[in-house]
Amino acid sequence: MSPVTRRDFLRHSGVAVGSLVLGCSTTHSRQWPNQTDHPDAEAFDAWLAITPSGEILVQAFKVEMGQGTYTAFATLVGEELRTSPQSITLLSAPVGAAFGAPMQGTGGSTSLKEIWQPMRESAARAREMLIATAAGRLAVEPASLTIDEGAVVQPASGARLSFGELAEEASQRNPPRDVTLTAPSEWRYIGTSAPRVDAKPKSTGEARYGMDVQLPGMLTAVVVHCPHPRGTLQAFDDKAAREQEGVVDVFPLGEGVAVVATSYWRARTAARQLEVTWDPGPSRGVDSAAIQAGFARALDEADLHSARDDGDAASTLASAPSVLEAEYSLPYLAHATMEPMNCTVAPRKDGCDVYLGTQAPGIAQDAVAHELGLPRDQVIVHNQLLGGGFGRRFFSDMASEAAQIARQVNAPVKLVWSREDDTARDFYRPASLHRLRASLDSSQAPDAWEHKLVAPSLFPYMGDLGGAIAPQWMRGFTQPLIASLTARVPGWFGPILGIEGANDVPYAIPNVSVSATAWDPGIPVGIWRSVGHSHNGFVVESFVDELANAAGEDPAAYRSRLLRDHPRHLAVLEQLVAVGRWGNPAEGTAQGIAIHESFGTVVGQIAEVSTEGGTIHVHRVACVVDCGLVINPDIVVSQMESSVHFGLTAALYGEIHFKDGAAVESNFHDHPMLRLAEAPEVIVEIVPSSDPPSGVGEPGTPPIAPAVANAVYAATGTRLRSLPLRLS
Repeated sequence: MSPVTRRDFLRHSGVAVGSLVLGCSTTHSRQWPNQTDHPDAEAFDAWLAITPSGEILVQAFKVEMGQGTYTAFATLVGEELRTSPQSITLLSAPVGAAFGAPMQGTGGSTSLKEIWQPMRESAARAREMLIATAAGRLAVEPASLTIDEGAVVQPASGARLSFGELAEEASQRNPPRDVTLTAPSEWRYIGTSAPRVDAKPKSTGEARYGMDVQLPGMLTAVVVHCPHPRGTLQAFDDKAAREQEGVVDVFPLGEGVAVVATSYWRARTAARQLEVTWDPGPSRGVDSAAIQAGFARALDEADLHSARDDGDAASTLASAPSVLEAEYSLPYLAHATMEPMNCTVAPRKDGCDVYLGTQAPGIAQDAVAHELGLPRDQVIVHNQLLGGGFGRRFFSDMASEAAQIARQVNAPVKLVWSREDDTARDFYRPASLHRLRASLDSSQAPDAWEHKLVAPSLFPYMGDLGGAIAPQWMRGFTQPLIASLTARVPGWFGPILGIEGANDVPYAIPNVSVSATAWDPGIPVGIWRSVGHSHNGFVVESFVDELANAAGEDPAAYRSRLLRDHPRHLAVLEQLVAVGRWGNPAEGTAQGIAIHESFGTVVGQIAEVSTEGGTIHVHRVACVVDCGLVINPDIVVSQMESSVHFGLTAALYGEIHFKDGAAVESNFHDHPMLRLAEAPEVIVEIVPSSDPPSGVGEPGTPPIAPAVANAVYAATGTRLRSLPLRLS
């Protein structure tokens, strides 16, 4: 039988060609693994290898940034190999065609959704290859053998051959085309709340992040950037900076100035001695008030592009005896990753090595190759654990700058951005403005719904992606061409990521109109945890609450009758009402409810809130989630808790203001996070399901802001339509 080709694998696994799961490959490869610390491992496919000592190695082409990817991968492999996930070693996959280079990206809560079936089939093929090899050695039928904790076993005779003993010979076999996966009734690990495989190294400090990288002869760099996103460097005086101890070099870098020294604090201290003159450029005069006014003008004057048009909302609204109207606004948000942004680039004679934690190693590889004039395959990306991503680490600005600095000093360089650097230079969650109108029929159900929104386009800031997906010889003009063209594309393509969660409202409304336009004041924007759902979840679920109030109905019951065509939503809502003790809040608190689907997952939340002197206190959050089949329940619970706290930071505090195009906030003293003392009790329940897994990293974020806002209304009678939520 011939080996299974990559095309065969994709076709038989049901994975769409062109998706981020391009790394699926079961073609036998003697080049695996590309990790220097495991040179003798025997490869079974692009993902799986076994060492002579029996160690099971899995190359994960999705990154681990706290969401539990490594544990999930180990669980899927362990289930088919009947081996504890804790005994499996996870390695970050190199950038390569087998893993979908350059779009070897992690985002959109897709890791498990994409890998659920292919990863199990990969491990099942290895299992069958090991069993076939053992059967040959023992001169028995494969059916008489079983597999258990790192060995092939013949129960009748007690014979036992370890994976390590069999690995080399087994890896030479052709992988079987069709395999039988372990039946759910026989699962040992899937569906069990086992400890995370990365818990111990992260607890003991053994886990390695980009900031932990240390190389012989390594220098450290900081960059003093122009605070205005489209400003330019006019002049600088580096005399005092160069006189500081340990300074190696100071030189202009793009619209900023790089300072290279023998340690971070020496570089940072020297950078403070620079005297720099900036030209704000087109950012001059661009402040938060002007941005809001620009959004309003865009909704007043621009041609909006339809994202959904059911029935005839315009006529229904025009003839309605009364129309409910509301305007919602959301600010720019920083990602504020816990680990500061950093990247280490080490040039060598035949290429260079790059060390960083990135959500898109293929894009980082392309960026460094471009800066150094190297073929992509000469740039080796050593992806580290990520100390928070949230979309920020999809961008390659750090890698580009680190490569330029390493080229200048011809030595290994670690570039580190401070919290202030990143807050000022982030690719922010886009701000947006929304106008909604609705009318109610005789049963007080909405018979028309109109949602108009404006937000900046993401595409002009995704040039690195355009450069990475093109052949390298085209990169020099493809990247700027894509950025230029997308900046000029009319409104439909501009806010396409901004309408998710608005154009698929699940409520039974006969006439629905959703339209959008793009307006960009020049503030860099990017993907932020839950992307467009992060603002549309707030807007839609707040406005539904307004309709329930106008109808004089209980908000949960009102949603229930409007969700009659969506059984998953209804099941979540029913369980939520019970778990969240709806209608029976703790003394002194009021409740708000919200339900939202994103990334294939339905999440409902009830917030119990009190107010005191204009301050909003969130005491308890009940959360019910339907994310399909659950690999590790504890990880789902953790991700929901994480999403609630992340979303509460945005709901209560998150806001970036601008003056002359420059961010006003700089660090946690003026851009606060939710503190431990403010964190509510979070109760999470999972809806049982046998459907394939869907996302869990992001879907818990969208419902929390509207749940809190709706609770504030219940407590005070004040409807808050802007984030962050403020009563005074």
